[in-house]
Amino acid sequence: MNNLQKIILVSLITISGVSWFLSINQPEMMNVMISYNPLLIVLFTVSWTFGMAAMMFPAIVPMVLLYSKLLTNKQSNSDSSTETLQPKLSTFKVGLFVGMYLAIWSITGLALLLAWSIPMNSIVMFQNAKSLGIIFGSILIVSGIYQFTSLKNTCIGYCESPLSFFMRRWNNGITGAVKMGVYHGLYCLGCCWPYFLIMVSLG
Repeated sequence: MNNLQKIILVSLITISGVSWFLSINQPEMMNVMISYNPLLIVLFTVSWTFGMAAMMFPAIVPMVLLYSKLLTNKQSNSDSSTETLQPKLSTFKVGLFVGMYLAIWSITGLALLLAWSIPMNSIVMFQNAKSLGIIFGSILIVSGIYQFTSLKNTCIGYCESPLSFFMRRWNNGITGAVKMGVYHGLYCLGCCWPYFLIMVSLG
């Protein structure tokens, strides 16, 4: 493990720990779901993002370290005239990769909040308790069935095998870092979305 990889490892673990601390005092979600106060929505999104960093960063360490190693290997085979710029560029690409991964989860949190709260407020307004029971039950059933689908298996395969991910999704350059970060975020989302839907809907 080279110095850059050690820095990446320490950074991910540190950010995760700090994020756990910051996410403790998150805003009350019910207030956000009822009022749609823009400030509360922003606070929720920030808090959600910190929470995702706390939860997911330790799990993506193997993926990020392999990406850094692949960049280092490509750097050693590159033109020596650009050698002094390569370490900074590699660090920037790793940052983009992780940033895009986290952006996927930030957008997911906001989408879940709005997509769930808007119809639910209408149901609660009409006090239709029977509909609530059907909706909650359906969410649990759909979440359970999804665990046995081929899509879930495909997504978890990419998340559990960083080498397989990069073999199939490798893209060069800064654009490649962005694309691969998005892909990794989407695959991770494909593994975990039922859990977060249940968390938001059932509390």
